Order: sequence, then structure tokens, then C-alpha cells
Amino acid sequence: MASMKLCLILCLFSMSSIEISLAARHLLQTMPPIPSSLPLPKPTLALPPLPATPTLPQVTLPPLPSLPTASNLPKPTLPPLPTMLAATTLPKPTLPPLPATPLPTMPAAATLPKPTLPPLPATPLPTMPAATTLPKPTLPPLPAVPLPTMPAATTLPKPTLPPLPATPLPTMPAATTLPKPTLPPLPAVPLPTIPAAPTLPKPSLPPLPATPLPTLPPTPTVPNMATTIPTIPLLSPPPSSN
Repeated sequence: MASMKLCLILCLFSMSSIEISLAARHLLQTMPPIPSSLPLPKPTLALPPLPATPTLPQVTLPPLPSLPTASNLPKPTLPPLPTMLAATTLPKPTLPPLPATPLPTMPAAATLPKPTLPPLPATPLPTMPAATTLPKPTLPPLPAVPLPTMPAATTLPKPTLPPLPATPLPTMPAATTLPKPTLPPLPAVPLPTIPAAPTLPKPSLPPLPATPLPTLPPTPTVPNMATTIPTIPLLSPPPSSN
């Protein structure tokens, strides 16, 4: 309601502004032109002579009283600030436990049949025109330009290296043979005998109670949907004129 009232007020305001502008335009169009060349009389003002300014006597002011300095002023004493009371400890509110509400069980989703679409019409592809064979351009033969002759490579002399000095190899000393250590024999320690494991009686379990299985409700049957798509008259081909 408030939006409708606001829209109505805006429409009335726009209509009134349009009518005011049209009335002002009509008034300007129908207004007679104002003559621009009218001889206006020039006013003649006779100013009276100004009176002579009288000479005023000079006024002597009394001397100003001396102001007291800041050191002579009395210092005000402020009262002490009141001591703030310690914040009182508020008790912590205890919320009641939330009720345990079981979640509702959702029904099983029904399987809907898949719709089969009609085959699309076989539209032949348009034939492309054959590509035109362009003539191969023939290039003029290149002029025979003689190649420049390279100068013959100069043969450089092979350097001769001095012979290496014959240094004798050092002789290694013969390896010394170390005596093999003899270990004492190990003492004969008898192995401990492991006791036989005791035989435990087999426990007998009581028979399970015969609990009947719950019966499931039958699944709802979904009606078959129409798989034929109706023809649209706008997209159907035009009738053949025979």
C-alpha cells in the first residue's frame, strides 16, 4: 500500500510539473514583444551642498589598571575523586538441556520411467562447389654469378715437445703377517624345559531368541508417462502446394 501511494504521489507531481511547464511556454509564446528603443527621460538630481565638518576636541583617556600576574592568583584546590566500587560478580545462567527429538524418516525416492524421444529428421547436407585449380606461376631463371675463389690454407709447423724425465717408481714395503687370535670354548649351559599348555574347556553359548523380521510396506506404483511429444504448428513444415 505504501509503494502504491508513493507511485501515485510521484505521478501527480510529474503531471503537475508538466502542466506548469506547458502553461509557462504558452505564456511566453503569446506574450507581446517589449519595445527596445524607448526614449527614457534622464532624471536631474540637484544635490544640496555638504556642510563643513566641525573640529572635534581630542579626548584624553585615563591609564589602564595593571592586571594581576598568574603567580599572584590563588590556586584552586580540587576535591578528591570518589573511589569506584568493585564490579559485582553476576551469577552465570544455566541453560536447560535440549530435548532429544528423533529425526523423521524420509520416504524412498520413486523411480520414474525414462522418456524416449522421437528420432530426428535426416536432413541432407548441402554440396560444396568444387575448388578451382589456380595456374602455377613460373619464375624467371636466376643469373649465373661466379663464386669467389677462396685463398689456400697455410700449413702451420707442428710443435715438438721435449721428452719426459725417467723417474723411478718407489718400492712398497712387504706386508707383515699378524698372528690369528684363539677364542676360549663356550661353557655348556642346559636349555630350560617349557611346561605344557593347559587345555581350556570350550564355552557353550545359549541359543538366540527367534525374533520375526519386520514387514516392509509395498512400494508405491507410479503411473506411466506419455512419451509422445505433441507437434507444434509453428515449427511444422508448410503444406505442399500440388
